[in-house]
Amino acid sequence: MKSLKQVITTLVFTLALPFGSAFYLPGVSPHDYERGEQVTLNVNSLTPSSTQQIKSVISYDFYNEKFHFCKPSGGIEKQAGSIGSIIFGDRIFNSPLELKMQEDQVCQQICETEVIPVQDAKFINNVIADGYALNWAVDGLPAATEDIDANTNEKYYNIGFKLGNTLEDVSYLNNHYNIFIYYHITSRNLARVVGVVVKPSSRDTKSETKGDAKCTEKVGPFHLKEDGKSKVIYTYSVNWIASDIEWATRWDGYLRILEPSIHWFSLINSTVIVLFLAGMVSMILLRALHKDISRYNAVDAQEDVQEDYGWKLVHGDVFRPPNKPMTLAVLTGSGVQLVAMTGVVLVFAVFGFLSPSNRGALGTMMILFFMLFSCISGYTSARIYKMNGGEMWKTNMILSATLLPGTLVGGLIGLNFFLIYSHSSGAVPFGTMMALAGLWLIISLPLNIVGSYIGLRKPRIEQPVHTNQIPRQIPEQPVYLRSVPSILMGGILPFGAIFIELYFIMNSIWFHRIYYGIGFLFLVFGLLILTCSLVTILMCYFHMCNEDYHWSWRAFLTAAATGFYAYAYSFLYYFTKLDINSFTSTVLYFGYSSIISVLLAIMTGSIGYLSCLFFLRKIFASIKVD
Repeated sequence: MKSLKQVITTLVFTLALPFGSAFYLPGVSPHDYERGEQVTLNVNSLTPSSTQQIKSVISYDFYNEKFHFCKPSGGIEKQAGSIGSIIFGDRIFNSPLELKMQEDQVCQQICETEVIPVQDAKFINNVIADGYALNWAVDGLPAATEDIDANTNEKYYNIGFKLGNTLEDVSYLNNHYNIFIYYHITSRNLARVVGVVVKPSSRDTKSETKGDAKCTEKVGPFHLKEDGKSKVIYTYSVNWIASDIEWATRWDGYLRILEPSIHWFSLINSTVIVLFLAGMVSMILLRALHKDISRYNAVDAQEDVQEDYGWKLVHGDVFRPPNKPMTLAVLTGSGVQLVAMTGVVLVFAVFGFLSPSNRGALGTMMILFFMLFSCISGYTSARIYKMNGGEMWKTNMILSATLLPGTLVGGLIGLNFFLIYSHSSGAVPFGTMMALAGLWLIISLPLNIVGSYIGLRKPRIEQPVHTNQIPRQIPEQPVYLRSVPSILMGGILPFGAIFIELYFIMNSIWFHRIYYGIGFLFLVFGLLILTCSLVTILMCYFHMCNEDYHWSWRAFLTAAATGFYAYAYSFLYYFTKLDINSFTSTVLYFGYSSIISVLLAIMTGSIGYLSCLFFLRKIFASIKVD
């Protein structure tokens, strides 16, 4: 009994952790350093960074020739990365900085650059004005800037540090780096890196200055002149600081959830919407529907012939195949695939398996599960298409396997050309594209075909009532129940359940911050599914009572309107949180926003359609029809 109690206690504690403080599995084994041992410092892409408004969404390679950064004496070596990290823009290289465990260094010169051409100097000053940040990593831990949480006055880390600063429209380049590395001594008297902070500064160091004076001499900030004659002297200092932080918790400072009260408000807001909808649907199911079914069955039991009324009037048309049944089936199958992928990835994240130390783990898992769950897409699409009387099963099988992946790839390739044109590090290399195509051919395509084959081999789903040969005429509908108004009204509530969390996700994407409210996101995702189901069932019931039996596409589009509102919200975000001043960044922002919105629309639309199908089958199976 005692051991069982301990097991239950451990499980409950583990489940509770994601919804409180940050929890993760380290993912990699710690590296123990001896005193004086070489510690690796790698460099990553430069990314736009700001606490107010960002001016660009383009990232750049650290060793982009225009920056003229110092290069390692042994040559540049690219570090291996996962597919997810490459797609999300990580480009990691070695650096010329030499760090040795517990050995402080003062004013070490990295290099003095060659003369910087006019165009490159203008580029560097513009990038500084746009608020770009450098991204370094020591022992896999990102170099950060220390900040203070205004609510708790506790210290936390913001990943990256400024390339330079702007004062009165003049850009000053940070060319000296004060590196503070925190280490923890283990029981074996070995050291582990547990924190990295960089405090950059701008110093107008002269070439003739010798020794430590390069860092101690009182000089003004360094402005890179655009005259084609300027050089830059880069220096750094290293300070090793002993810390009580253990290696297993070294990421806690990075994974801080700022403003948790807003996340809780988001969760409560979503819960209230779901409870409201659940109350409405329960009232319909327990009172109106129960009364309707009892009345209909009582009328059928009488000998006198009674005329049907209410939603029973459409029993001969409600399961009539919709227009474009193949498109509906394929989109629904793709939506179920996205729901399954999102749900499983969130479960892995909640239980801490997607460690932030494994760069690109989230992206890699999303790609992997998207491909694995293509079998669900094929199966669902085939079953729905067959249910609606479709006969072109080969075309359905091909579309199910290619429509969503093809649309995604087409959109991403189009945006990739803009990234290549702007010389961005976010441009996906040709080799990575070929690797993704190979994975699709080896994993996704065969699984989708197998799922479609199994779905087609299953017997057709029989509806509880027969469909009349002649369609019933639909009476004129009230304005609020016509297609466009009802779809737009229905989409507001699911969007209302997620829009606060959507704001934090967009901040994470565009401001290059770590999003770690995974517990909140998991719960909001569950509430989104419930909201989409309930709101489409509610609207469907109102339409049935008004004798409008064209429910299939309307149910899909009612829930899918969530994606439309998410895209509309991206415009509001663009004008209030961003200060983008280039055409390329604008195209990239709205391009990626449209892809995310379309995926959200397909996912929520499938939830709405399947919920309505389940609801209608249940209620029409409960009445007696001649």
